[in-house]
Amino acid sequence: MSKRILLCDDEIHILRAAEFKFKRAGYEVVLANDGEEGWAAIQRQLPDIVVTDCQMPRLTGLGLAERIKNDAATCHLPVVMLTGKGFELSSEEIRDRYGIRALVGKPFSPRELFQQVEAMLTGRELVCAADNAASRWL
Repeated sequence: MSKRILLCDDEIHILRAAEFKFKRAGYEVVLANDGEEGWAAIQRQLPDIVVTDCQMPRLTGLGLAERIKNDAATCHLPVVMLTGKGFELSSEEIRDRYGIRALVGKPFSPRELFQQVEAMLTGRELVCAADNAASRWL
């Protein structure tokens, strides 16, 4: 049975590029255009991992991550945050308050995101790619 990945981003080209990479590798991919759609998708069927953009309409990626962390049925889900901005929050707060396990800075390569997700799903720690110093495990 293939692993299910939930991808949440309001930029369709980012969703499609990531979707292509993951489907090609045999993953089942569920797409959402914002955090509210992502939360609804999680309620329908739990994914194995959530990849979400930080800034989205209706419900931000931080809001989605906080919902995931504070719900007993979803608090175990690993969350990867995509972001095009720096964070004012400390790594500890991002991890402890929101349950985010890794940050991937935009722009990113689909290959790099794929490597991050694969590492998380297999329990391996990934050394961040040299082409994107903004990516890191928390």
